[in-house]
Amino acid sequence: QVQLVESGGGLVQAGGSLTLSCAASGRTFSTYPMGWLRQAPGKEREFLARISASGAGTYYAESVKGRFTISRDNAKNTVYLQMNSLKPEDTAIYYCAMPRSRFEGGTADSYDVWGQGTQVTVSS
Repeated sequence: QVQLVESGGGLVQAGGSLTLSCAASGRTFSTYPMGWLRQAPGKEREFLARISASGAGTYYAESVKGRFTISRDNAKNTVYLQMNSLKPEDTAIYYCAMPRSRFEGGTADSYDVWGQGTQVTVSS
């Protein structure tokens, strides 16, 4: 069973940047795509980005395309989310997650292994 632990959240001013990290344990990490999602208060969990197992392929939600960058280091069992030009509406709990299968991960409901989340707050 894979365990995921996010870090790097915090308080940042609008226009600022943060980089989130997600450390994974378990031998399957390097063979699965990974994703980042978020959930704001009173809202459903939102898919943000997916990266292929090798790291060669990425896919983003329109809401973050051009501002957020997903990457991974399989030697370190870690996936990252670089967030630039942050807006107050980016305030949420951010989760890294692993999809049910190697062929999924483009939607929020395709993930079944989640970290505990890290809070990101963007002040105006």
